[in-house]
Amino acid sequence: MRKIVVQMCVSLDGFIEGPQGELDWHLVDEELHYHFNHQLSAMGAFLNGRVMYELMAQYWPTADQDPDAPAPVAEFARIWREMPKLVYSKSLQKADWNAEIVREVVPEEVRRLKEEPGGDLALGGVDLAAEFLRHGLVDEYRLYVQPIAIGGGKPLFPPGTARTSFRLLESRTFGNGVELLRYQCAQ
Repeated sequence: MRKIVVQMCVSLDGFIEGPQGELDWHLVDEELHYHFNHQLSAMGAFLNGRVMYELMAQYWPTADQDPDAPAPVAEFARIWREMPKLVYSKSLQKADWNAEIVREVVPEEVRRLKEEPGGDLALGGVDLAAEFLRHGLVDEYRLYVQPIAIGGGKPLFPPGTARTSFRLLESRTFGNGVELLRYQCAQ
């Protein structure tokens, strides 16, 4: 059965973005970007909330057309365009680049999706991840802990998240100081 995997960068103090939505503190060098590409290219689909999808759609469809784009950036642009995407949104009217809009999280439909053949499913967007977690649908978290405290912003786990236990599956330190903590949800 396919797994639903939440893969996110997080500050040492637990935030996925700064108070104004800043992501400029993410340390994604060539080594880490190639790692992301390797992990994400094996996925069967990207499951994103509207905000995450729109953020990605602003840059990735044409990122490889820039002649100065580093090789891992150009590689990920191709991965992103070609990967099937489900965008969970009540308001989005149109989604391009191999994307389908899904209006709400229906646990039975997600469980059927997990039973389909193919690679695991990469879940992006902290609000969507919280909703999937509430329904017991998240199998794994891959957290890329950045060696920085940003002091505020959007937390990885929103207030009101139910107590949840995790089991460490893997840890890895990258050359830039980022630490991968890979956890299985104990459900």
